[in-house]
Amino acid sequence: MSLNRRLYSGSVGGDVEGNETTPLLLDGSAPTKGASFASSVFNLMNAIMGSGILGLAYAMAHTGIVGFCILLVVVSSLAAYSIHLLLKICDQTGINSYEDLGGKALQKTGKVVVGISIIIQNIGAMASYLFILKTELPAAIDSLLDPGNTGHAWYEDGRLLLTLVTICIVLPLSILPKIGFLGYTSGIAFIFMLYFAVVVVVKQWSIPCPLPHNITTLSGAIKISNSSDSDCTPKLFVISSKSGYAIPTMAFSFLCHTAILPIYCELDRPTKAKMQKITNVSISLSFLVYLISALFGYLTFYDQVDSELLLGYDTYMPRDIMVMVVRLAILFSVLLTVPLIQFPARKAAVLLMFERRPFSWPIHIILTLIILSVVLLLAIFVPDIKNVFGVVGATTSTCLLFIFPGIFYLKINRGPLKSFDSIGAGLLVVFGFIMGIISFSVIVIEWVHDS
Repeated sequence: MSLNRRLYSGSVGGDVEGNETTPLLLDGSAPTKGASFASSVFNLMNAIMGSGILGLAYAMAHTGIVGFCILLVVVSSLAAYSIHLLLKICDQTGINSYEDLGGKALQKTGKVVVGISIIIQNIGAMASYLFILKTELPAAIDSLLDPGNTGHAWYEDGRLLLTLVTICIVLPLSILPKIGFLGYTSGIAFIFMLYFAVVVVVKQWSIPCPLPHNITTLSGAIKISNSSDSDCTPKLFVISSKSGYAIPTMAFSFLCHTAILPIYCELDRPTKAKMQKITNVSISLSFLVYLISALFGYLTFYDQVDSELLLGYDTYMPRDIMVMVVRLAILFSVLLTVPLIQFPARKAAVLLMFERRPFSWPIHIILTLIILSVVLLLAIFVPDIKNVFGVVGATTSTCLLFIFPGIFYLKINRGPLKSFDSIGAGLLVVFGFIMGIISFSVIVIEWVHDS
């Protein structure tokens, strides 16, 4: 979505409560034809759904089916409500940038904090995508080769493959000043996510429980499973040290707030009520896809589910045609999504360090190289994708999803402090702080315990 189309601040600035029916004007002119309701829903779902879908089955295994459903409803509902607050202050100020909202609410400090949060969040998202490439690309290549070929070839080294792919494909696409053509792949990426959910449902009946105890993987290694008959009973509630990853993973999965305002700007006759309906539909449909894939992924592997769901299918159904296709589809989606995620991270970095300077190729290239280098190092050396979901989800995702919208509303809104939304904004901030601190503390304690 283009970030150049600005909301006309005079169109709704005098309406303290945020007019539900008056359309926002773009550039001070009469409304022009923009994106339709359906295409806006589609765009927002593409912004919501990503690598988080691969970690939700693991979250369900460590919270239980009922516990997971309750948490997923809470997080998705609060995500929709926080977007409601953003849209309301957007109507009052005419601002369509998350960083600028931070500057409006908390001056320079707020803009810097929001910019840093966006950079860290997007770096974490890119690292999770590259982590998937590191683990899935060697398996994808092995599955396409002769089953008798079990040597330790160079293409079985995920780190080497990841480095080559990043240098040869991701870097050139990321250096381009405009990559609008990659936006056309968002529809394909969303179809791949739906196909992934369908495969998870279908294959639930193809993998036996208890799981086979000794499995030879594609690389020739022996994987030993401790699964027993008692492990084949779904649990309704679970509390363990790994439960701390649940809410951060969900926050990571539902974060789309940096895309909300640009989508709002390009909506045909944009109104707060219309954009809220788009948000509710998008989050509800994403909620459904997330719940189905998590539930059937959990009912396939139970307590043995991997933190990255596809790894289980790599082990127990390595040459299944549907699994091979979904693996290639996810890899293709991931490969073309990383450059798109890198753009807002670089934009935030430019705003923080070179806001008033015109476009400069040296700055553009250097920032791209620095960001991708950090992402590549994280993807190579982080041992488990749950660590990315956990740390980023408990910190920047929680801030962008819960804390910042609540603080911005309380600082910018000109309505009474005892109104429903003001009280809700305060509770949203408190919830974000409590959940972020608890989740991060549990994750750190588990790290110390494991070490």
